[in-house]
Amino acid sequence: MKTLWLRIANCATFHNTKAEFGQWCVADPQIPDNVIQAALDWACQIGGADCSKIQPDQPCFLPNTVKDHASVVFNDYYQRYKHKGGTCDFHSAAVITQRDPSNGSCHFEYIQ
Repeated sequence: MKTLWLRIANCATFHNTKAEFGQWCVADPQIPDNVIQAALDWACQIGGADCSKIQPDQPCFLPNTVKDHASVVFNDYYQRYKHKGGTCDFHSAAVITQRDPSNGSCHFEYIQ
């Protein structure tokens, strides 16, 4: 994460160059795995999401859990289709977060 430091009238402030007010779509941690898996299957097979990043040896394969994989795919779908009417719902299996869920080599895209 890049941070820019600005000096204004002898007051040090910073601006985070990451999307501070972004919205990402992730799996709801309160929803059972079988419901999340059904939504994940739909997103990959019918919904048009890119599921390549959750395959073995890809940047988002680990951690290898249904919720982690679903979060990557749900967010891909949401970012790809939100300006065309797509939502972050997946039959109530997903929620919006304003905290970037990216971790390690797994980057969650944010499109304004």
